[in-house]
Amino acid sequence: MKRGITKRDEDFSRWYTDVIAGARLADYSPVKGCMVIRPSGYALWEKMQFNLDRMFKETGHENAYFPLLIPESFLEKEAEHVEGFAPECAVVTHGGGKELEEPLIIRPTSETIIWSMYKKWIMSYRDLPLLINQWCNVLRWEMRTRLFLRTTEFLWQEGHTAHATEAEAEEETLRMLDIYRTFAQDYAAIPVIAGKKSEREKFAGAVHTYTIEALMQDGKALQAGTSHNLGQNFAKAFDVTFQDQRGEQQFVYATSWGMSTRMIGALIMTHGDDQGLVLPPRLAPLAVVFIPIFKGKEGHGEIIDYIEQIAASLDKDYNYRVDAREEYTPGWKFNEWERAGVPIRIEVGPRDLQRDEVVVVRRDTGEKFSLPKNGLKEKVSGLLEEIQNSLYERALRFREEHTVRVDDYQTFKEIVAERGGFLFAYWCGDPECEDQVKQETMASIRCIPLRAEGEDGACVRCGKSSRDRVYFAKAY
Repeated sequence: MKRGITKRDEDFSRWYTDVIAGARLADYSPVKGCMVIRPSGYALWEKMQFNLDRMFKETGHENAYFPLLIPESFLEKEAEHVEGFAPECAVVTHGGGKELEEPLIIRPTSETIIWSMYKKWIMSYRDLPLLINQWCNVLRWEMRTRLFLRTTEFLWQEGHTAHATEAEAEEETLRMLDIYRTFAQDYAAIPVIAGKKSEREKFAGAVHTYTIEALMQDGKALQAGTSHNLGQNFAKAFDVTFQDQRGEQQFVYATSWGMSTRMIGALIMTHGDDQGLVLPPRLAPLAVVFIPIFKGKEGHGEIIDYIEQIAASLDKDYNYRVDAREEYTPGWKFNEWERAGVPIRIEVGPRDLQRDEVVVVRRDTGEKFSLPKNGLKEKVSGLLEEIQNSLYERALRFREEHTVRVDDYQTFKEIVAERGGFLFAYWCGDPECEDQVKQETMASIRCIPLRAEGEDGACVRCGKSSRDRVYFAKAY
């Protein structure tokens, strides 16, 4: 017998793992810290991948693939990079029964191996910009893991681009940040705040790191995607230069950017409810499930034919399934597909055939109503768009209700401890002050808004003058 789903207000962490199990998204691997992504979870990742890949290609990026194994010496060439990733690296020391002359790092990220190749490919300004993306797995030795959110091995995409000027690299960094913001909001129905990371929080080896930050239902923030301006750090480490239009040798400018299967965790924690997963239609592997309701042994063929006629007319952008399994009751199927988060359930029984209609159930609200068969295609398409927009608006309301302007430290600490959410507060810019806030409250600076308000204020912790409010929150 399946265990029920824990209520969110009882134990949010347990609820999260219950939803993953109930929707058959993933399971724990025999290898500690790793996960097995089940077909339902992988289908969801494929929907994300399809839409992101299209957006990347529309902006001129191409896909390539680079090796999983990276020579240890490559990581050591960029000091900040190796310092940032060394604790997370897994190292291969033996191969073919022999000790390797040089240990190999299983990639935690691919900047070093990619820039070793860019040195061979970039000679002239005519070779720039170089816009490459990679879909792959990476490995980071995590001590505390949670399915999708933080696992030792995970899937992602990582873009790596090379440019002739600093301005072009910054433009690329912000362009990709905007693609992530668009994807999160228009496809995942997750409202995000776009901004810049503090020096303490930026990517190891970056000049600037930009991020999109989302707020989960337990009041914690989730970093959903990052875009890094790497300046000339990796070009200098790997001696990647090009001849400019004046015939002079220059170091190139670099960016990297990534989004991972962590977004599946973001979907679960943004939209899920006490019944299970809730999926936005634009990312749902199945948008509509049909449940035939049989009375005895008669009329099976008629009901299935009726459903197939309707299903064949639906918008081809949305996948459907007819669940005609006779070994399960309709009630069991209702519960299964509800847990799986399918946006629309359509029920058809003998009475519906007589009335030439169907019964429609919305997953997001649980609303149940009858619709005539004629014109159902348009009504279902419209309803799916309504669900997509409704999920976004609901998540946006939640974020706005849990975003607070705070000007004194005592109130700051009370809000962090009692309800969480985003705290929009002044910060003096001192990294030590940032560290103290994190030590005392466990809240970190999630991002510095791209467009500062520019009003004079006082740092929420130390009281020093400040002109920048930043977003603090506890985070995953």
